[in-house]
Amino acid sequence: MPTSPVQVFTALFAPTGTDADVAITGLRVPRTVLGILVGACLGLAGTLVQGHTRNPIADPGLLGIFQGAALAIVLVAATGDPSGPVQALFSFIGALGASALVFAIAASARGGATPITLVLAGVAVSALFGALVTATVLMNLDALDALRFWQVGSLATRNGALAYMWPFVVVGAALALANGPALNALALGPQAAASLGVSLRRARVLGIAAITLLAGAAVMLAGPIAFAGLIVPHIARALVGADYRWQLPASALIGSAVLLVADTIGRVIAQPGELSVSVVLAVAGAPFFIALARRGRVVSL
Repeated sequence: MPTSPVQVFTALFAPTGTDADVAITGLRVPRTVLGILVGACLGLAGTLVQGHTRNPIADPGLLGIFQGAALAIVLVAATGDPSGPVQALFSFIGALGASALVFAIAASARGGATPITLVLAGVAVSALFGALVTATVLMNLDALDALRFWQVGSLATRNGALAYMWPFVVVGAALALANGPALNALALGPQAAASLGVSLRRARVLGIAAITLLAGAAVMLAGPIAFAGLIVPHIARALVGADYRWQLPASALIGSAVLLVADTIGRVIAQPGELSVSVVLAVAGAPFFIALARRGRVVSL
């Protein structure tokens, strides 16, 4: 329902128990906090993925995180426990497991985990898990219903996970920021980075751990919102340059702003219902990304 600035101030600092107070403190404030956290997670994870894979069109889904979460959700639903908290927990575990599997496969290749092996392993794991998801939902209607609900990425607090996911977000953000100097060295090439004293293995492990925690938390809290992880790093590079020590904090701030704006647009243009933030980002973000590329504003990696 529409609320005025006075009602917002009253609800936050002098609540009286009115319907407006309940709507603001019980729904809109948690939704805003969720948008800030998820946007920051996706912005940071997207920047790290593009930096480590040296791929300007990469996003966290490249490491199989979304498909891993989807597989965990449909397996939980197929075994008879469709409750929201359980699905949320297993989506996080699935995202972690998929990312760990991708890194293990890439690291076992000759020469270790390189941008090429990470991409190839991510594509392979995503395809495998996607096939398993399809097979599961074809055989179980509960799994299909759970997948359909989860696939609509939204900032509506659906699983009660916000209260206990913030430590994972904080740890992931700290690891991401600590990975910035190593990414600057890796941008010069593996040999140049090694000559500067950067441990390639440590940098990759640190980066993959940060991506896994951040993207896994985002998937658990809001479902798959893929486009933010793709476009936000490009906006950050265009604004602050290619130095990851600046680009990572900028990506976190821009990611939060992008998700909040998209969520607001989705609720305004589709009243009394709403368009999910993932739909708004896809519709509005794709033309923006094309225009950004055509104008030469995308800073190369």
